[in-house]
Amino acid sequence: MKKTKIFYWIVTGLMAALLGLGAFFDAISAPEAVASVTKLGYPAYIIPFLGVAKLLGIIAILIPGYPRIKEWAYAGLIFDLTGATYSGIAIGEEPPLILFMIIPFALVIGSYLLYHKLRRQKMAVAGLRPEFI
Repeated sequence: MKKTKIFYWIVTGLMAALLGLGAFFDAISAPEAVASVTKLGYPAYIIPFLGVAKLLGIIAILIPGYPRIKEWAYAGLIFDLTGATYSGIAIGEEPPLILFMIIPFALVIGSYLLYHKLRRQKMAVAGLRPEFI
């Protein structure tokens, strides 16, 4: 269980750093963030909303406990990444930029899978059955 926990925190930390940095720039409406989002065809007023939502999702994932909120946070991050990837494809973004999206997807999915593996291990130690996890 110790190896799983270490690996979970490494992957989750990398995910939080990568997505958190972008979310911070979105939340303060940095010129680079505004330029990239308006290039996709979205209005500038949506940028701070999305940035704050992503920051709250990352915080929810990093705080211990609250498994239902974590599920929604992981789902929200996947929705955000999927929307960004689709928008890039729709405007004809160059393939290297779209392929870069594999990294954040892998980090979010890896963190999610390791989170559930860690929960299953904790439940097994506590003697609870897996279907209640």
